[in-house]
Amino acid sequence: MMRRSLLVACAMMLSQAALAQEGVTRLVVSFPPGGPVDTVARALAEQLSHELGGTVLVVNKPGANGAIAAQEVAQSKPDGTTLWLSSVGAVAINPSLYPHLAYNMARDFTPVGRVVNNVEVLVTNDANPAKDAAAFVAASKVAKEPTPMGSTGVGSVPHLAIEQLAEATGARLLHVPYKGAAPANTDLLGGQISGMFGDIAGLVGLIHGGKLRALGVAAPTRSPVLPGVKTLAEQGIQGVDTNNWYGLFAPAKTPAAKVASLNLAVTKALNTPALHDKLQALGSDPAPSTPAELAALLAADTAKWGRLIKAKHIRIQ
Repeated sequence: MMRRSLLVACAMMLSQAALAQEGVTRLVVSFPPGGPVDTVARALAEQLSHELGGTVLVVNKPGANGAIAAQEVAQSKPDGTTLWLSSVGAVAINPSLYPHLAYNMARDFTPVGRVVNNVEVLVTNDANPAKDAAAFVAASKVAKEPTPMGSTGVGSVPHLAIEQLAEATGARLLHVPYKGAAPANTDLLGGQISGMFGDIAGLVGLIHGGKLRALGVAAPTRSPVLPGVKTLAEQGIQGVDTNNWYGLFAPAKTPAAKVASLNLAVTKALNTPALHDKLQALGSDPAPSTPAELAALLAADTAKWGRLIKAKHIRIQ
């Protein structure tokens, strides 16, 4: 009798656990808590929960340059309850950096929609006399040694922006890779390096706080967060365009109707004034798209970054 009661109790607990999982959407990100992608994910999750009528749970799966998160989603049930929010690196750059990547974007994923654009900004510290990007480049050409510029790692968007800047201007630059933005920021503030590119979202606090100086924006238009900072093109520097967009992807074979409903919910969430304003204040530009538009953007950026990586012989050691 006691055994039967225990079995009934266990069955009830399992049933309750199953019910608790209903209406839960997992939003997997490739970075630890606190970074720009995680911050956007949590802001989106809150509003998206209202649009979907259920809980959107942010799940952090950092490591292996996005491969751990990618595999987590690729191996999930294609029912729309597990999504991957990724920056451009893991989806459009990694395929050219890693000859034996554990995942394949065309085979393993289906695009849901773009979430935000993240413009790169060139920054330096107060000790550097350069007031804009043109002056920074000019100084590098007459310096005795190449100007050291930091990045968040080999093959990262900030690294590729450095390569674009050198190619576009003939600037003499020395790439100094770091393991993430935090140590690069620290060394820039301390003067160990002279400059770096980074997402506005990750640098806006240091810029507004007067600790770093913004020299130029690597985008076709100025950022609403830094309206007084000229674009590189306005300063006569063409060809540096490093949009580190974030996009949502679902496992391959997710039904088209489900993808469409998710896209609609994400678009509604991003167009909500509260979320739109919150993301802009963080330095990210809300930029919803259709699944087809994200697919086209992914293809274009994969080709663009692939050409640069091949031309510059960039390799992961």
